[in-house]
Amino acid sequence: MQAGIFAKTFAGRDPQTVLMQVRAAGFAAAQFNLACAGLDPVPEVVPEGVSGSLRAAATACAVALPALSGTCNLAHPDPAIRQSGVSRLRGVIGCAAAAGIPMVTLCTGSRNAADQWAPHPDNTTPEAWADMRAAMAELAEMAEGAGVVLGIEPEQANVVRSVGNALRLAQELGTDRLRLILDPANLFDHGSPAEVREIVARAVDEAAPMLGLAHAKDRTPEGRVVPPGDGAVDFPDFVRRLAAAGYDGALVTHGIAEAEVAQAARRLTAWLA
Repeated sequence: MQAGIFAKTFAGRDPQTVLMQVRAAGFAAAQFNLACAGLDPVPEVVPEGVSGSLRAAATACAVALPALSGTCNLAHPDPAIRQSGVSRLRGVIGCAAAAGIPMVTLCTGSRNAADQWAPHPDNTTPEAWADMRAAMAELAEMAEGAGVVLGIEPEQANVVRSVGNALRLAQELGTDRLRLILDPANLFDHGSPAEVREIVARAVDEAAPMLGLAHAKDRTPEGRVVPPGDGAVDFPDFVRRLAAAGYDGALVTHGIAEAEVAQAARRLTAWLA
């Protein structure tokens, strides 16, 4: 496994500038975001040449790009906004394929119209599931044609809240284009270290057949998100379980400030040693 980080943790709107900082900070991989290429994260159009600049920057900086972010609200209550997101993602998927990036990461969304990461009581309704599934079906066809996979991450505030939800979605769509992104901090709202260890262990076992990417956030027993190693997640145990499940990709940290990057790099490197 390799230590990774969200590229947008660092300042810059040029891929090589950003990835040089990723490498200098001690990371071997980055989940890229088109904001780091001077674009909207899910732009209306991806200009010609962007994919080539990503590929060249990754090679020059010796940073692997396991995924390209493509998050928009696929469960938005307004169907026009959902469809706009799907249409924009065609360009992101094409960019990933041309750049040699194997995965586009998605958000299964929320009925919260103001924030795709915020909870809403209607997220568990059949209607929300059906709308999200219809959008995912279109994207799975695009991914099939482009030769990439789509990463979905169980989030407590989204329509796909659990590994079981993700497996159900893949089965209903009948596609091999979906992969699971597993972030231990998103699997619980609160819990003791022992309870969290058991929750994460079950999730890794359940996710193994679909596991495509691992993230590294942390959460305190009371529920506050903190840098990896400062909360209730037992990361050495998480890493051992990922390895036992056959995962050998990147462990990607995010949600940290630049001032916390050096410590995160040291911790991830130690856990992966």
